[in-house]
Amino acid sequence: MTTLEDPSLERHFRGHRDVVTSVDFNPNMTQLASSSLDNNLMVWNFKAKMRAYRFVGHKDAVNCVKFSPSGNLVASASRDKTVRLWIPSVKGESTVFRAHTATVRSVDFSGDGQAMVTASDDKTVKLWTVHRQKFMFSLTQHSNWVRTAKFSPDGRLVVSGSDDKTVLLWDLNSKQSIHTFHETGGFVNCVDFHPSGTCIASAATDGGVKVWDIRMNKILQNHTAHSGSVNKLSFHASGNYLLTASDDATLKIFDLLEGRIFYTLHGHQGPVTAAMFSKSGEYFASGGHDEQVLVWKTNFDTLQEDNSKAKRRRDRSTEKPTVEDIPPRQELIPSRSYEENTVDARQQLHRLDDVTQGITNVAPVQLNSDIASKNQNCSKGDCEAPVTQSLDVQFPQQLNVFMQHVASQLDILTQTVSLLEQRLTMTENKLVECLNEKKTN
Repeated sequence: MTTLEDPSLERHFRGHRDVVTSVDFNPNMTQLASSSLDNNLMVWNFKAKMRAYRFVGHKDAVNCVKFSPSGNLVASASRDKTVRLWIPSVKGESTVFRAHTATVRSVDFSGDGQAMVTASDDKTVKLWTVHRQKFMFSLTQHSNWVRTAKFSPDGRLVVSGSDDKTVLLWDLNSKQSIHTFHETGGFVNCVDFHPSGTCIASAATDGGVKVWDIRMNKILQNHTAHSGSVNKLSFHASGNYLLTASDDATLKIFDLLEGRIFYTLHGHQGPVTAAMFSKSGEYFASGGHDEQVLVWKTNFDTLQEDNSKAKRRRDRSTEKPTVEDIPPRQELIPSRSYEENTVDARQQLHRLDDVTQGITNVAPVQLNSDIASKNQNCSKGDCEAPVTQSLDVQFPQQLNVFMQHVASQLDILTQTVSLLEQRLTMTENKLVECLNEKKTN
């Protein structure tokens, strides 16, 4: 049997001035984005000596932040009723979706990066095209605030969770709800699709975490391990582990194959309100009421030979994990004892030497507008980012310079495409107006 190491704290970022609400990794693992009740989002660069970017534009709290699958765009959802699309560079250009008539709680990209889904306190879930930046349609069967909505891995389904204590599964072809899962305890704070697309997980304000099979429409696992509201959850890339963040000031990692808690992690002072695995599952990030963003290394081997027969079978194949890999919990009893797997990183935080990291303030720049971006450095000591270990692979200097040049050229190309698309939209609108006038005359 392989000996596993405990998850370890790798990085520690400070720069937000209020509760951190959401975190997400750039798929290329060069950046981490975070949002906050301070009305801003931050993009932290893992490369040494590169400044963090503070994007200023929202007029109220930012509830969610999400990288596009390509990593070239960042979407943010806000209490100011808008969604912004940002280019995660020092220029900080953004476009605005006047998305909803109330607070926007979450935003998510489809797997191909062509569509976005948003959830709002106006009780609706809305679908948008990314490049044309146009509204597609609304999903309107919830009867209370919708706190979360996510695409399925294949982009054909959407799952949403609401304060009406339901989790709805939507077919995007028919634009109808095809099943309702009922939460008997608290409100639904967060939902996520299993990487296989065959089941979903939900987190609730009563501390419950449930895993549902969407093919047989039944509950597979019910964990009541947290003593406070569960705010966020995220599946590991292997589908074998589930990360949760709670008001009880802990993060927990569940081993879904064994149906028990794998680790309980202490690092934040106060409620933990953000958590996300990286795309590969090698790292995960968290944020909380203490205004800090922590980056952890998982350190556990996802290909252990002794986990289960199903897992060993999958190790020898290229098939995606299926729902059969996750056994139902017997009588839905609480998880087994987990005290032996508790990791406390708070002392490690105190031992870390603080290293000041400059932060570039980036004001919003509306594409096709004359508003200039403002680049201002934080005052000394305003933003700190203790660093213990770099996440990047060390490349030769010439390759680094070449890659930075390629990245800058891609940024310019993305901006040009966005401008062309907006101008095309304006031309189409003008043509429609002319046709309407012609019909009237």
